[in-house]
Amino acid sequence: MPDTDLQTDTTTEALAAQYRVESEPWYRPVADEVERYLAAWQVRMPVMLKGPTGCGKSRFVEYMAWKLGRPLITVACNEDMTASDLVGRFLLDVNGTRWQDGPLTIAARIGAICYLDEVVEARQDTTVVIHPLTDHRRELPLEKKGEIVRAHPDFQLVISYNPGYQSMMKDLKQSTKQRFGAMSFDYPAAEVETEIVAHEAGVDPATAEKLVQIALRSRNLKGHGLDEGMSTRLLIYAGQLIAQGIAPQAACQMALIEPITDDADMRDTLEAAVATFFG
Repeated sequence: MPDTDLQTDTTTEALAAQYRVESEPWYRPVADEVERYLAAWQVRMPVMLKGPTGCGKSRFVEYMAWKLGRPLITVACNEDMTASDLVGRFLLDVNGTRWQDGPLTIAARIGAICYLDEVVEARQDTTVVIHPLTDHRRELPLEKKGEIVRAHPDFQLVISYNPGYQSMMKDLKQSTKQRFGAMSFDYPAAEVETEIVAHEAGVDPATAEKLVQIALRSRNLKGHGLDEGMSTRLLIYAGQLIAQGIAPQAACQMALIEPITDDADMRDTLEAAVATFFG
C-alpha cells in the first residue's frame, strides 16, 4: 500500500474514533425494533424514525451505533441550516483558502451513522442534498469543491421527525420519504415506561408509576388544549428532581407542567392530575 493510502487510512480511523460511542447507552427495547434495525443495517438501508418528541428515538440510534461499533455523527436540524452546513464549505485562514467537510461528508468518508434529528426543521432545499446518498449511487457531490465522495461501505443515513407535530408546510417531500425504510416509535406501554423512568431517574417504581400515570392523562389532552403530552424525557427530568430531594409536586410543576403549556386553565388541569397522585 502506498504511504499516502496508509496515511489516509490512519487519518480516517483517528477521525472515526472521535465519534465512537464508548460506553453502552441504556436502552429498553419495546418490541422488535432492534432486530429490524439490524436487518436494515445489513443492507445499509437508510432509516427514518417517526414518533413524538422525547420517546427515545435519539437514545435508540445511539444504542444501535454502540451495538454495531460504528461512529455516530448527530446533526440537530434547524430552519437556518444550509446545505453547506451539512456538506462543507471553503474557509479563509492565515494560509489562504481551505475546505472544511461538514458532518454529512465526514460521516460518508469514515463510515459513520449520520443521524439527522428532526430533519423537517431544515429547509427543503437543504435536505435534497441527501438524495444521492440514499439510493444505489451512495455518493455525495461536493459541487463547490468539484469532488464526488463515494460513501464508505459502512455509512448509513438515519433521519427522525415527529409527523404528528408538523404542518403541511414542514412535512417531508414524498421524493425524500420514499428513499427510506421507516420505523414508528411511540411512548412505551405504561409498565415499560415505568421501568424506564425508574432506571433513568433513579426513583423507586412506585414514584415512577405515578409520573407515568400523570403523563397518560396529559397525552389524552393532545388536540384538546395541548399540542403534545408529557414525554418520557420530561418524566425522567421530574424523577431526577424528586431523587434530588425536590417535593414531587414542585418537581412536576417544573419538569412536566411549565414546559408544555402557558395556558392557565390547562395548567390548573394538569396540577389537579399531579395532586391526584402526589397530593
